Amino acid sequence: MIKQTSIDGVPVLLAPTTGPARAGLAFRVGYADEPLARHGITHLVEHLALHSVGVADYHYNGATGAEFTYFHMQGGEAEIAAFLNGVCASLRNLPMHRLAVEKELLQAEANGRTPGVAEPMAIWRHGARDYGLSGYPEWGLPAITEDELRDWVARYFTRENAVLWVAGDAIPADLRLDLPAGVRMAAPRPSSALPVTPAFFPGSSGVVVWDAAVPRSTAAGIFASVLERVMFRELRQDAGLSYTVQTDYQTLGRDSAIVTAVADSLPEKQGAVLGAFVDVLATMRVGRIDPADVTAVVNKRIESLRHAEDVAARLPAQAFNLLTGRAVEEMEQAVAESRAVTVADVAEVAARAWSTGLVMAPNRADWAGFTAAPAGSDTAVAGHQFLFQAEPADRLIVAPDGVSLITGDGVSTVRHAECVLVRAWPDGARQLIGPDGTVIRVEPTLLADGARAVAAVDGGIRPGIRVYQPARDPRQVPQPQGQVQPVATPAPVSSHDRTVGLLGLIFFWPLVVFFGALTALFAIGALADSEDRGIVIGLTVFCAAVTAGGVFGVRRSARRRRG
Repeated sequence: MIKQTSIDGVPVLLAPTTGPARAGLAFRVGYADEPLARHGITHLVEHLALHSVGVADYHYNGATGAEFTYFHMQGGEAEIAAFLNGVCASLRNLPMHRLAVEKELLQAEANGRTPGVAEPMAIWRHGARDYGLSGYPEWGLPAITEDELRDWVARYFTRENAVLWVAGDAIPADLRLDLPAGVRMAAPRPSSALPVTPAFFPGSSGVVVWDAAVPRSTAAGIFASVLERVMFRELRQDAGLSYTVQTDYQTLGRDSAIVTAVADSLPEKQGAVLGAFVDVLATMRVGRIDPADVTAVVNKRIESLRHAEDVAARLPAQAFNLLTGRAVEEMEQAVAESRAVTVADVAEVAARAWSTGLVMAPNRADWAGFTAAPAGSDTAVAGHQFLFQAEPADRLIVAPDGVSLITGDGVSTVRHAECVLVRAWPDGARQLIGPDGTVIRVEPTLLADGARAVAAVDGGIRPGIRVYQPARDPRQVPQPQGQVQPVATPAPVSSHDRTVGLLGLIFFWPLVVFFGALTALFAIGALADSEDRGIVIGLTVFCAAVTAGGVFGVRRSARRRRG
């Protein structure tokens, strides 16, 4: 039973647990709220807030997701109170002296993370905004300032935008959530970069990924689990096409959700995997679903709900519900809703999922009923054209209202008024990203008038979206096809150097020959004469040293003569 109360103006969810006491303080803010040019700011706040807590023997951590950021720990009541009090104090006065260090730590964390196979799905579905940011690195970190951090905290890390959950007998007596006043921030409305669905785009080989936007519901969650069960049976057990098949159900905001399905395959089986997956969806959306599959999923779901209730593991999800404007769902209510789901309900979700689906496949998928997602733009801007040195047919067009790149692959356009990020390198390279995910890369070394092109692009960039990048290794700077990085030409050899080199050869060559011969004679003598062997060995070493010096002189004189 979850009890609702409050402390210091913050809603609290309290539930008993059979395990150790735990608590978490959640805020309704995540990377879906960030502009791409400041992507990473919420994660940075989380790191800075935790730094002041210090190192402790108990478990604590923080996490930043698409919609929520939370700080949680496990320990006794006194430890929980000290931890959360410290987090609130740190949020009120972030340790800005750690700003540069924490930025580097976040970049190191990102470098060590393995990208998920489904990450490109978010960009193709949503673009470079709201929920699409899960597919991008935290490119905004270098540009984030202290004032921007303070403004972000004042807007999102407030008591009206927070919920506390406590798994234990009571709220810790010494807990004080000293947070600034604010307002509850609604979750972003999921955007779409897809004009038509179901759609497909080309992806990496070895895996087929599909996702779909569906209304948030118990039936949708059960559909995802039934889909995995059927995929495992059809694609792995019966056909032997995939080894790993799995699905996922994630809520988006108050009323939406995303269902994702992944199936791996051998390169020669990719078409068969996609075909088998399409067949599974086709049978499900017309209602050909084994009732035993639905029953098995529902029973497993209810078992998980009851176990989660025993250990108070449902608290975080219910706190997130509150933050998005939904009511707390009691366990028996969740059980009843699960038992009420029928085969017809699952089929209805399957039909909706098919209509909004997006698939990433190594090859084309139009034969399976999917439309190619747009990989370019419909129109180009009208402006000054810059030609490429190695590709005369390609051109970069820069106009007062935007930039277009025209190549053999089509047209890409980013309007200045809509541009969400410009990455800028010291060598002049620029990367412009539009809200739909369109990318234009400007490399001045590839253009006939590169410096002028970069200046024209820079003239249209809006304030606040340019993020400066560290200098690149010169070997990373692209060159026109057929050209290589220039190599330094040796200086001409003077007549003086030739003369000195010749005299050196005349002097050192006889020296090498004479002392080399003496070295050989003394070495033979040392082997034959046992009485004066010490003297002979000393002379041998001396002559060998003189010979080595002569060889060095010969080589140096020859190099000086050649230059």
